[in-house]
Amino acid sequence: MATNVRALAAKCTYAVIDKGRSLADELPALQEKVIGKDKGLLQELCYGVLRYLPELEHEVRQLIQKPLVAKQRAVHFLLLVGIYQIKYTRIPDHAAVSETVAATKPLKHQHLKALVNGILRNFQRKTTDNDEKLPVAIQYNHPSWFIKKIQNAYPDDWPAVLNANQEKPPMWLRVNQQHHTIEQYLELLAKADIEVASVDEFSGAIKLAQATDVNNLPGFELGHVSVQDGAAQQAAVLLDCQPHDNVLDCCAAPGGKTCHILELRPSINAMTAIDIEEKRLLRVKDNLARLNLSANVIAADASKPELWWDKQAYDRILLDAPCSGTGVIRRHPDIKWLRKSTDIEALTILQQQILKNIWPLLKPGGTLLYVTCSILPEENCEQIQQFISKNSDAELIAIDNTQQKIGWQILPNEQSMDGFYYAKLKKKNNG
Repeated sequence: MATNVRALAAKCTYAVIDKGRSLADELPALQEKVIGKDKGLLQELCYGVLRYLPELEHEVRQLIQKPLVAKQRAVHFLLLVGIYQIKYTRIPDHAAVSETVAATKPLKHQHLKALVNGILRNFQRKTTDNDEKLPVAIQYNHPSWFIKKIQNAYPDDWPAVLNANQEKPPMWLRVNQQHHTIEQYLELLAKADIEVASVDEFSGAIKLAQATDVNNLPGFELGHVSVQDGAAQQAAVLLDCQPHDNVLDCCAAPGGKTCHILELRPSINAMTAIDIEEKRLLRVKDNLARLNLSANVIAADASKPELWWDKQAYDRILLDAPCSGTGVIRRHPDIKWLRKSTDIEALTILQQQILKNIWPLLKPGGTLLYVTCSILPEENCEQIQQFISKNSDAELIAIDNTQQKIGWQILPNEQSMDGFYYAKLKKKNNG
């Protein structure tokens, strides 16, 4: 019997929302249970429910007399899956309803089949929303605490930021310039009938007009190209490593930036890539192997260099600090529901600790590039402002393509990129 994709989507979203599991952990395991196009459909349904969760919950509340609780929670998420299909996908309503109703069987709640059928059919018939003015959390499909933070940080741009988080991200490519120039690889894409939307002037990042399977990319298996967002590709260019530099990449997993640095400057003396999670370093090693690159990969805590540092100072340090991930919500919609307001203060304390403890590892005259995929000022410009005020030997280097006084804040979907923050610090020779 074919696996019911709607049942799997209900299980996945239930695990994320009610059990606090990561979508990146849950979804791939469930995708192994389906074949072909159903893998993409399962992803679409899970991402869709997590993107529009408050709105879908609101719809269910209006249509159900008694909330589904305890063991019936999986069916509650099945209703969200059903309403998402009717409201936001091109799946014909009759197919969406019948397949969603059929999913009650594999979920072992067949006795609720009539309830699911009735609610979805009532939703189909519904023409307008009874509420004239919905709460902002439902309008924008984000948690209230987060909306308030974005309104405070970006009083003019907050609706655009929240709307950008709801969009499907484009596919960006990073050309391995050990094999091809950007121009040469663009020609290969054209020959493969893969349409390019744009090329970032600063980094050479290529944005595709449409996402494609990596196996369709010319030379992917040979390490000629990688998939990496345009914002993340700024890191290696901004770090600007020189021949014979001793380089440290802190919090390096999954290794995209590590590899990019080595592609751009193979003549560096040594690359050390550390991450606190040994399991995540397997991805770093896999990426290095596919690209035929080498680095010293260590499972290590960036906040405690005394446990692993060999006392050889670094010319360049890339500090990709642990952060809220609020700049990459469009790629990871579960961040909205897994992240809590109380997490932010704990993260800023950890960032301060790592900055403070890693700074002594940098040579006088050396450069540290501080990076987050956050859009919250307390993790970014405020963090760097505080660090500079406490460290007289730290000098902020202006990043040319920025208007900001302290670092460069990229907001989600600016130039079609993810939300990222960069600050470039130089250690004064007279420190």
